[in-house]
Amino acid sequence: MTQHQIKEVVLCADDYALNAPVSQGIVALAVLGRLSATSVMSLSPRWAEDVVALRDVRERLDVGVHLDWTSSFAVDAGHGSGLGTVMARAALRLYSPKLIEDEIERQLDAFEVHWQAEPDHIDGHQHVQQFAVFRHALAEVLMRRYGNSAKRPWLRVSQVAQPGLKAKVISAMGAHGLQQWATQQNWPTVGPLLGAYGFDGSMDDYARHMQSWLVNLPQDKPAVIMCHPAVSAQADDAIGNARKREFAYLAGHDFVQHMFDAGVRLVRGSGKSIEA
Repeated sequence: MTQHQIKEVVLCADDYALNAPVSQGIVALAVLGRLSATSVMSLSPRWAEDVVALRDVRERLDVGVHLDWTSSFAVDAGHGSGLGTVMARAALRLYSPKLIEDEIERQLDAFEVHWQAEPDHIDGHQHVQQFAVFRHALAEVLMRRYGNSAKRPWLRVSQVAQPGLKAKVISAMGAHGLQQWATQQNWPTVGPLLGAYGFDGSMDDYARHMQSWLVNLPQDKPAVIMCHPAVSAQADDAIGNARKREFAYLAGHDFVQHMFDAGVRLVRGSGKSIEA
């Protein structure tokens, strides 16, 4: 296989610090060289503790912020609700842009105080960063905090590479609007996004999903595949069993073989190297 045939992908593990099995799984996969990014839930009480293990692999992957309005952490913090409620309120412009800006700042502060550095990237739990009102508030915060930075944090834009219902739903969440702003401001983005499925089926089913995503990666630019691994299923985690299956597949030989067969290599969206 020649060099020009190689496709590039950012494999991003979401939800770091959600719980211990998730954080442990992500660090283990980073050590194995099976990831190139992770997104942190900085509202989690675990972040102050789990940052320690992540520092040991910081040269292997990009570390960013998973902006959150829909998890139990966000609900407990007083600004969160279920996804359907957040989407509806955003569509009806019922959120205060200033309050959203303030909360984005708070989550970025919570990340940086423990990481002791700016994030490599910014995305959102259940794609909230792209919703109406949210993406405009994010744009204000980004320009204020990082507009003059030598290396601006890249944004994950959830435009999808494969057609179908999930593609239409995700696109309706505001990916085009976010990408349009980023293009106007020359802000770095990585997309399209792959990795969406129903969190159901067996490990073999997940392997088939991954093979399809790898085949459908664009040839001309890096894309993103999101994943949600954990070393074990925690009882209060609605997708815990899926996380356990994803970890087992990503840690195994089949994933390496499927990457090779598809002519794909992992890269960091920041452009930094992945050190062994």
